[in-house]
Amino acid sequence: ITGASPPSRRKAGGICSRETSGARTRLPILIQGETGTGKEHLARAIHEGSGLEGPFVAINCAAIPEQLIESELFGYLPGAFTGASAKGRKGLIEQADGGTLFLDEIGDMPLALQSRLLRVLAEGEVLPVGGTAPRKVRIRIVSASHRPLQTLVSQGAFREDLYYRLNAATLTLPALRDRPDFDWVLEQLLKRHGDGELILSPAALSALKAHDWPGNIRELDNVIGVAAALAENGVVELGDLPDQLLANADTVGGNEASATLSLTLTACNWNISEAARRLGLDRSTVHRQIKRYRLKPHRH
Repeated sequence: ITGASPPSRRKAGGICSRETSGARTRLPILIQGETGTGKEHLARAIHEGSGLEGPFVAINCAAIPEQLIESELFGYLPGAFTGASAKGRKGLIEQADGGTLFLDEIGDMPLALQSRLLRVLAEGEVLPVGGTAPRKVRIRIVSASHRPLQTLVSQGAFREDLYYRLNAATLTLPALRDRPDFDWVLEQLLKRHGDGELILSPAALSALKAHDWPGNIRELDNVIGVAAALAENGVVELGDLPDQLLANADTVGGNEASATLSLTLTACNWNISEAARRLGLDRSTVHRQIKRYRLKPHRH
């Protein structure tokens, strides 16, 4: 789903077929895009289409403590430092030999290590921590960042020479709010979480379309997953969505749903079981929607 569009489209998430044809080369590729747009999914797709026989090895440069990232990337020899394994360790770069190394959030890599990575790209060899003899590696580098690397270069936070080594081809994944195929992405997620039997009420659809999706497809996937678990009879109602989406929900749709529930409860003298029967909902759903819409019995 991430980074992909319906088969009839020539473009996939803003990436045209001419650009993705670079998958079958060893040229390094830089993927830019906001968090949650599916950069790792695209990197894996590039690897799978590359024909490389080696593994796909991913590392999040922002998730590893700075003091460990060097040994993680380059490996180390026995006794290279205090606490090192007696057998040493092969680094992630060497583990990716013959395949693809995916460096996520490359913009967060410390400057000192950027120079060592540059040597790997230039010389095709890696020097483990504590070692003196470099080891040859043949890898394809795919890197990604939610921060614009060119801006980091101008700020002196990223090496310019490494930047030009990494972006032989640059692919940009659009934010979910900017994708013209939002409805298609939503349809795929509904199928995934509902086994093809999950649908949205008009009010819920309005709320989803009104949201800005700062977490992009990852956020949408989580929202649909939770809604699928809460939905009754295979229909996602407005009350099944997280609170943060209701703030931007379509006013008319939200008011209609709230008004319908309020009128039904009043007609049933706030008998929850009877209201649930009339609305075709489960009692727990009615209780949840009462809380969501902050409804209270009218006092006479």
